[in-house]
Amino acid sequence: MPEGQSVSSPEVAPYYISAVGADALPGSSVLKQGDAFGILDGSGNIVSATPPTASLQGIIFEDTRYLSALTLTIEGKPPMLLSSTVTGESALLEADLSNPDMYEGEQLRLRRGSVHIRNTLLLGRAALFQTLDVTNYAATRSTFGLELAVEADFIDLFELRGTKRRRHGTLLPPKMGPAQLVLAYRGLDRVERRTEIDLTPKPARIERDRARWQIDLPVGGETTIEVAIHFRSGHRPAPTATLAETRDTINRRHIDRERAAARIATSNEAFDDWISRSRADLIMLITDTADGPYPYAGVPWFSTAFGRDGIITALECLWSDPSVAAGTLRFLAANQATKHDEHAASDPGKIVHETRKGEMAALHEIPYGKYYGSVDSTPLFVMLADAYHARTGDVDLIRAIWPNIEAATAWIRDYGDVDKDGFVEYGNRSGSGLVNQGWKDSSDAIFHRDGRLAEGPIAVVEVQAYAYAAYRGAARLARLLDKADRAAAYERAAKEMEERFDAAFWCEELGTYALALDRDKKQCQVRASNAGHVLFAGLATPERAKQVAATLMSPKGFCEWGIRTVAEGEARYNPMSYHNGGVWPHDNAIIASGFARYGLRTELMRVMTGMFGAATLLPLHRLPELFCGFARRADFGPIGYPVACIPQAWSTASVFAFMGAAVGISFDAHAKRIDFRNPILPEWLPQVQIANLRLGAATVDLALERKGKSVSIKVNDRDGEVTVAQAD
Repeated sequence: MPEGQSVSSPEVAPYYISAVGADALPGSSVLKQGDAFGILDGSGNIVSATPPTASLQGIIFEDTRYLSALTLTIEGKPPMLLSSTVTGESALLEADLSNPDMYEGEQLRLRRGSVHIRNTLLLGRAALFQTLDVTNYAATRSTFGLELAVEADFIDLFELRGTKRRRHGTLLPPKMGPAQLVLAYRGLDRVERRTEIDLTPKPARIERDRARWQIDLPVGGETTIEVAIHFRSGHRPAPTATLAETRDTINRRHIDRERAAARIATSNEAFDDWISRSRADLIMLITDTADGPYPYAGVPWFSTAFGRDGIITALECLWSDPSVAAGTLRFLAANQATKHDEHAASDPGKIVHETRKGEMAALHEIPYGKYYGSVDSTPLFVMLADAYHARTGDVDLIRAIWPNIEAATAWIRDYGDVDKDGFVEYGNRSGSGLVNQGWKDSSDAIFHRDGRLAEGPIAVVEVQAYAYAAYRGAARLARLLDKADRAAAYERAAKEMEERFDAAFWCEELGTYALALDRDKKQCQVRASNAGHVLFAGLATPERAKQVAATLMSPKGFCEWGIRTVAEGEARYNPMSYHNGGVWPHDNAIIASGFARYGLRTELMRVMTGMFGAATLLPLHRLPELFCGFARRADFGPIGYPVACIPQAWSTASVFAFMGAAVGISFDAHAKRIDFRNPILPEWLPQVQIANLRLGAATVDLALERKGKSVSIKVNDRDGEVTVAQAD
């Protein structure tokens, strides 16, 4: 996930995410639906800020803030908050409010708690629906003014992130009707963006930035105010869904997504809370595209399609919900590069890194409209295709995207190997975009043991392992499609990588693989979590795997919550750093899966236990994008990272990766068999129920139980032809 740092400065770059205003996110209510997301306070308000970029609150649609203020008042005063809830599908916020003490002169006119207001906000794909249900519980008639203030600044998300703009478009004069207010902006990209607000019933007064209703209720009287806010862009057809239709669509989608996935319940209530929160957040982040479901990366900074993030999220939850992988593969195949474009960092066959739809992207003020500057998304795409077929046996999808798989492997060979030394490197040809293009893409993330930044082209260690796994996977898929010559070529490429990798990257002094090779093929001799990904991809020998695990799990590498991105004591180590000392749940889940692959059960359990401990102490049991790498202290939870995405897709999906690694689950679709190899459960998780586990048209319900150090597996129910096998 990019922190947005480009090549112009190694310390503070143009797309750096500023921490100014970051305190608006913790404790806020987060909604998401499609290409829209919202950050509101607990009352359901969006509070205007000065300057506007000082706050993250608002409704963002297609990378533009279409609503920057939405504030409810009673006679000019904010209501009292009684309670607030965001529903499981994270599209609906319900806040129970009441009036404060209201005076006329010095006389108490309306005692606090006399009027109840249920403020309900439902976020649609391009709309926000607000319903105010007002009830008078006073012993006498209640009369008061209810006012809703609105603003739309149409600021680009990258400006909210901290990127400065020299010029802006034009805010157009508001248009007011008896029951409508239209706020609009004409961008420098010549696109008119509009926030259209329809009000029912007609307000007593409407102004350029607010509407006021005069409420007069008898004892026990009720009234309802409905506000429909639609977000329009250019001349595209406007969505016509009503509040009821939007609610039905969201409910159906939630049910469909739940049905697609295996259900997990355990004997540990806290773990169940983690699972439930993660599943709900994943449903929220999965966005329906023309090519199928795709997990958007995270709120607030990355609520869009990222290649690397989508692939890793799909891999993490592949065993429990393969439909995410199918949609991800189709989307990435449809957006695969077909030409050279230095500004977009694209070459034929390369898989997209990031997509954006805002004004700054359209004007190329940022390079991320459709940007291909990641070195790992392309081999990861092939890895996902192979893993998806192994999980599902879906030959039709593999056949449909086979040209994309061939183009991706050709990119690895022809363009990924910049200097033709047999390794996959990245450089920056255009001078814009990201200087580092692996998953640790901060500008200071790849360095030597003395702290010097590595100069490109750079070959990061995990990408070589991904390329190896991609070649092996492509070979299996080629044989599946009766392409023996292609399979043999891919097998040779994998063998060549295997033969050259260890000598180039192993560092005996560190007891692990070097972080990277610089342009002179000098090792970046840094203890970093990247080495654990080599185990995940299967490129390490068993002996090397044990050595890497020991280094990662040493006190300098493992902080008891998780494995740090960079070990304590390394030159640029900072526990508060994005990529040089923080702890990323997805990174730990990948490494834990690598531990499981090599039978390193003790190490797997320590990492899983640490991450579970973190989840239990975080609000809502929701793992953020990352947290700080400080050592665990008694009675304290993990220390937060100030601008982390919460929720964030590959962190959200990490719990499914941990579970899959622990029970050793794999699938043989041809044999219609589900295998559990060396299953293990931690002491704090003695029983696990897995229901609706699908293989083809069949489903199975299972019960796993820890007995001493072993795990027994029982089939509770079966529908269709599928067998379950267990092996040590």
